[in-house]
Amino acid sequence: MLLPINWLKDYVDVDETIKTITDRLSETGSHVESVIDKSKYLNDKLIVAKIKKIDKHPNADKLSIVTLNTGNSDIKVVTGAKNIKEDMYVCYAQVDATLPGNIVLKEADLKGIMSPGMLTSFEEMGFETSVVDKNSKDGIAVLSENKIGETITEALEINEPIIEFEITPNRPDCLSVLGMAREYAASFGKKIKYPSIEIKNFEDDIKDYVNSVEIQTDKCTRYVARVVKNVKISDSPQWIKNRLIQSGIRPINNIVDITNFVMLETGQPIHAYDLDKIADKKIVVKESGSQKFTTLDDVERELSDDVIICDGENTLGIAGIMGGFDSEITSDTKNVLIEAASFDSDTIRLSSRRLSLRTDASTRFEKGVSQQLCDLASLRVCKLIEDITDATVINNSIDVITKEEHLDDVELSYKKCNDLLGSNISNEEIKNILQLLEFKIVSEDEENIMVKVPFHRQDVSIYQDLIEEVGRIYGFEKIGAKPLVGKLKRGIKSEERIAIDNAKKALYSMNTFEVLSYSFISPKSYSKAMVQMDDDKLIKLINPLGEDFSVMRSTIIPNILDILSKNYKNKIKDICVYELGNTFHLVGKERIETKKLALGMYGDYDFYDVRAMILALFNELGINNYEIVKNKDNETYHSGRCADILVNGELIATFGEISYEVRDNYDFDNRVYVGEIHFTELIKHMDFKKIYTPISKYPSIERDIALVVDRQLESIEIEKEILKHSNGIIKNVYLFDEYKGEHVDNDKKSLAYRIIYQSKDETLKDKIIEKIQEEILNSLEQKFNATLRK
Repeated sequence: MLLPINWLKDYVDVDETIKTITDRLSETGSHVESVIDKSKYLNDKLIVAKIKKIDKHPNADKLSIVTLNTGNSDIKVVTGAKNIKEDMYVCYAQVDATLPGNIVLKEADLKGIMSPGMLTSFEEMGFETSVVDKNSKDGIAVLSENKIGETITEALEINEPIIEFEITPNRPDCLSVLGMAREYAASFGKKIKYPSIEIKNFEDDIKDYVNSVEIQTDKCTRYVARVVKNVKISDSPQWIKNRLIQSGIRPINNIVDITNFVMLETGQPIHAYDLDKIADKKIVVKESGSQKFTTLDDVERELSDDVIICDGENTLGIAGIMGGFDSEITSDTKNVLIEAASFDSDTIRLSSRRLSLRTDASTRFEKGVSQQLCDLASLRVCKLIEDITDATVINNSIDVITKEEHLDDVELSYKKCNDLLGSNISNEEIKNILQLLEFKIVSEDEENIMVKVPFHRQDVSIYQDLIEEVGRIYGFEKIGAKPLVGKLKRGIKSEERIAIDNAKKALYSMNTFEVLSYSFISPKSYSKAMVQMDDDKLIKLINPLGEDFSVMRSTIIPNILDILSKNYKNKIKDICVYELGNTFHLVGKERIETKKLALGMYGDYDFYDVRAMILALFNELGINNYEIVKNKDNETYHSGRCADILVNGELIATFGEISYEVRDNYDFDNRVYVGEIHFTELIKHMDFKKIYTPISKYPSIERDIALVVDRQLESIEIEKEILKHSNGIIKNVYLFDEYKGEHVDNDKKSLAYRIIYQSKDETLKDKIIEKIQEEILNSLEQKFNATLRK
């Protein structure tokens, strides 16, 4: 950001030295990168002169003899410039004039004619070629009407230096002269004088000139249109040109220059259209789709979902970046439509980057521009056009707002402010600093102050932001060093961290390997693993590395299968791995992040190994109240070899053998087993309390029973029924054999259970056990039609 001191003086009284200004502004947070002083290369021998007469050089066809009015006398100077005309104001370097490069001019003999000095170009005076207007390009510097005899440093207003600032992304308001004027005023305790937006005369009504403005995209929140008629396109006054050149912008014509001037002044990009070229006298803001468009720089660009400004037939410009080649202001323009709008910053940034088209407007929009600037800036443009061109401003405006901008009031505690800064600033001084920064006081008492955030400070939303503002304006260098004050706390692990550590320790003891994979996966991974996932539930990345990393995973199963597949192709015969990582879910419009644990294995493993590992993990985390139920509806798994685990009725885990289709998708030839635990939900049920139970001094007794039951009956149902008849002495029951085949009907299966009896109080007698066994068998027969296998 370039800040000419002469421009700053238009809004605030400046009477400090340049060093004082740069030091103080750096202290208050505006980092000064450099100070540019063009006047130090030029002395008062460079003055404004007016060409009275042009004669051909008698001895050289490419030279001319120019008679100049210098104010005190007429001087004849020899020049080779092609862009000279009579009555033109030019820069005349007299004898002993100094130019950049330590050049001192002397009287010279040019083809027999003595020339006391020369006419100079902007480049010769040290200006960049990029800021030279077309009238002065490849020739001498052409000035607008100026006072004859005035020094060039005064005429071009380079008698004061220009400060270059580095503006941080959180302070887009400082990308304007008014924004820096506010910073200067607050830093030095002064008041700012805002430019006039008062229009002298209005005529007609805008509805007679513009039919409508339609916003068809949520990426534009406000659009203000105003009209000025009977404009006369010409060069801008020299003071406008000076402001633009010093800010690094090339002057074009009075209308375009005024829009650029207001953009630099207020921070609100403005665009001017030739109203007579707008078809149907309507403006439409919408998304482009795929199309080609030629911008003002005469380059054809490929648009794709960019926001564009259109009329009834054609595209007029790329919103917030650059106008179209066919809608520019020309010398024939009579009526002008002024556009001041607010666009989505992310959209402008992405479009600017994709199109490789970065402009002063896009730089401001992509950092954020308050929509409240639209009306103020458009009025300011109309005011300047009226003053400079004598054009007529049309009454009223078309102002379309699709979403209101809102900034919350913020409350600040005086005590918190001083505690956080380590300072002792008085309440009155804190209040005064906030008022200097244009925060309006809503309410206050002895302890707190509530302020309204000004529209240009969109970076302020919490009380800590206000404390930062107070600290930087007060001066961090004034705050003395103090020892840190804090309470010592015992560092302990969270329950989640303990659960993770215990889970990893348990899995390590079961000879599993931990793996890590990306949280980004391809949408195709879901269909490959046959995981049901609706497209509208996917969390998609805005700028993915590629298709394979375009969505956030909601399950780790595809990652585990990819790892197993890679190892299988590398001839690893036997493997068991796990990953405990984050998964991401869309619940309504809210993004939720949870942890899941996935197991995967093939080789010397089976269904019961996965089950045993998960149950051993549950035991390590103190989870006992679980239930295993069959799952036939999960397409990732084999329909007959898949189970869910419920804890207190809540689904916590699913495990089993993958289906044949999934096996084929990953090119496996053998059986593969996987399981996934909702670890975040599992933690809610864990209990690390260990209750000591004395070992019974009485012996245990084992009884085996083999039952013939229906094939569809689940083993867990039988186990539950057996435990109902425990009478407190059944210590454990587990299935140790399952048989289907000869001597068992096709619709039946044989299940063999071992029941372990043990009492804490006495040695069990056969009569007691036989009675319970009989009760168990009778109950199983009545409930499940189970019979003892013979």
